[in-house]
Amino acid sequence: MKLIYAAVFEECEEGGYSVSFPDLPGCFTEGDDLTEALEMAQEAACGWLVGEIDRGADLPEVTPYENLPVVKDGFVNMLLLDLDAYRQKQGSRSVKKTLTIPEWLNTRATEEGINFSQVLQEALKERLNIA
Repeated sequence: MKLIYAAVFEECEEGGYSVSFPDLPGCFTEGDDLTEALEMAQEAACGWLVGEIDRGADLPEVTPYENLPVVKDGFVNMLLLDLDAYRQKQGSRSVKKTLTIPEWLNTRATEEGINFSQVLQEALKERLNIA
């Protein structure tokens, strides 16, 4: 899932940038330079959104660009947030799943030395169109 949300980048007196998100309450980050601030902004926003999705909350509406705040010592930038890529990067921990298959299929697959976990992962990625 890809989403676009605005990030407000403000220059800090001590250098670097602080980043806030008008549509993501309580989501803040910072970076020592613009590159780091952009990277941290994507991480923070993706983490915030994934947290909302995982707890079953509705995602906030995106403020139209023309309604975003004007920033004196900084700028507003729209971020393309790839939540699937974020989950893949952050969620490498394995989760045990229990499933049921016919006995004859289990016997054949075991005789062939098939790795059930690998096959399930490949099938899920294909079904979800994940590269």
